Amino acid sequence: MRPFIPAALRPLAAAMRRRLRKPVAGRFQPYSFTLPDRYPWLFDFAAEALAGKPAPRLLSFGCSRGDEVFSLRQRFPDAPIRGIDINPANIDACIARSRGLNDDRLSFQAAPDTGAEPSGHYDAIFCLAVLCHGDLTVRRARRSGRLMRFADFERAVDGFSRCLAPGGLLFLHTTNFRFSDTAAAAAFDAVLEARPDQMATDLLYDRNGLLVPNGRYYPVGFRKRGTGA
Repeated sequence: MRPFIPAALRPLAAAMRRRLRKPVAGRFQPYSFTLPDRYPWLFDFAAEALAGKPAPRLLSFGCSRGDEVFSLRQRFPDAPIRGIDINPANIDACIARSRGLNDDRLSFQAAPDTGAEPSGHYDAIFCLAVLCHGDLTVRRARRSGRLMRFADFERAVDGFSRCLAPGGLLFLHTTNFRFSDTAAAAAFDAVLEARPDQMATDLLYDRNGLLVPNGRYYPVGFRKRGTGA
């Protein structure tokens, strides 16, 4: 059910929706919806998989207003955690939330991609409900078209692969494309699959942007081959 909007404010609300849906370079999901501890089963898996590292370096890509970062902090009390989001207002909200925590291991950056991040640095990267576009599912679109292009998805994934240390973990949940269709996937092994009830209803498209009928893709966690330092 949509929230009630007074008649006088509907033109403004419609304009804001159009602005959000307008393609912006580097932006995938136009909606910043998030929740605290949204994927507990995935975070728990990551905590167990990284238990041997006392202070694993973590990246939350598309961190929105910080719920994911602060949920990770509960499981990784000593980890340096970095949040990146394309929306500067979201980053401002993250910084405001972090004030008073006396936690200098949290950092936030407004950026459209991981281009400025160091190579081979992170032990885990979380990109959850980011590499997708909600309007594709709402419209039941048969082509991803200009809203989501496979080339942009693959470019983002290539960036994650570059930033991950050997043996590092990549978590991709709720995407409109399959990680296995990317060239980068050849350097990874799948280590975590979601159950059907842990998946969103977002549509799945192939490399050419064509709808995959009844498409479901359950692998969500991947380990980069190699031995970490």
